[in-house]
Amino acid sequence: MSAPDWVPLRDELRHDEPYGAPQLDLAVQLNTNENPYGPSAEVVASIARAVTDAVGTLNRYPDREAKALRAGLAGYLGHGLDATQVWAANGSNEVMQQILQAFGGPGRTAVSFAPTYSMYPEYARNTHTRWVTGQRREDFGIDLDAALGLIETEQPHVVILTSPNNPTGTALPLDTVSAIADAAPGIVVVDEAYAEFRREGTPTALELLPRYRCLLVTRTMSKAFAYAGGRLGYVAADPAIIDALRIVRLPYHLSVVQQAAALAALGHADELLMRVDELRATRDELAAWLAAEGFHVAQSDANFILFGPFDDRHAIWQGLVDRGVLIRETGPEGWLRVSVGTPAEMSTFRAALKEVVAS
Repeated sequence: MSAPDWVPLRDELRHDEPYGAPQLDLAVQLNTNENPYGPSAEVVASIARAVTDAVGTLNRYPDREAKALRAGLAGYLGHGLDATQVWAANGSNEVMQQILQAFGGPGRTAVSFAPTYSMYPEYARNTHTRWVTGQRREDFGIDLDAALGLIETEQPHVVILTSPNNPTGTALPLDTVSAIADAAPGIVVVDEAYAEFRREGTPTALELLPRYRCLLVTRTMSKAFAYAGGRLGYVAADPAIIDALRIVRLPYHLSVVQQAAALAALGHADELLMRVDELRATRDELAAWLAAEGFHVAQSDANFILFGPFDDRHAIWQGLVDRGVLIRETGPEGWLRVSVGTPAEMSTFRAALKEVVAS
């Protein structure tokens, strides 16, 4: 799709398409890494009360610094963080865009390592940041020597690491993050959108924040918190980094309703995260099953699995769609990604995949 000639669009956008996974009304939707378990009636009622109270103040602007919400997020993260070290926005997408607005831009370079999240180059494009990618190893880990060589050559203003990585699910050792943070001349961002799904013993880059003033760790409530529709992402960093992000944020970027609902959800963190262990177990069971069926399976610390390869992955994807199952056609050529769902959804997926492969 390209814009008509009469639309005065920026030249570099003329042949681009809006980002988005297919939204099809199918019985089993396993393509956007959502938590399949919705909030309980108690959580719904608590959020509804908070929103009702907030609606009574809609004639006033919200707290543009979201101080109470940031304090709540800092308390959830722990690691000695306080509100001055946390920033929140409308999903981690807006957080990442604000990061590149503040630290990227014309004449500046951002580096990451593919395959990784497909929105990163779009953030770079939208902020006129030069985008450079290195390649991950065959096991989807980062080749540290190659990464350090790329950083030495490019001298990037921003390095984006993803742990666990999307779409591969690969977690990074802290030694790798530390080595890159030591070498990088600018900021280093560790995107931990799927951090709560890490296997036992897998560390978080939050542990490194006291050592590196230019390290940022981003998170989201969309996945483990089952809060994708609430749109709340956040980042932890040195207070001076947080203040830099405040320069580029739009005024009142989080509505009073968003802040109240997210704060209420945080108050039920223990309950909302109760299903994480179950989803981890389901993920590992699915990985074992896929491997037993003869597929290559990327080792995952997230709530999804990348598997393949297929000579014609689109045909496999379409065959699943025809059987009422939606997964994601993404990642390296020939691979597919499936989100972890309920046991019933996993059963339907397994049966459908066996039919498609056998047909």
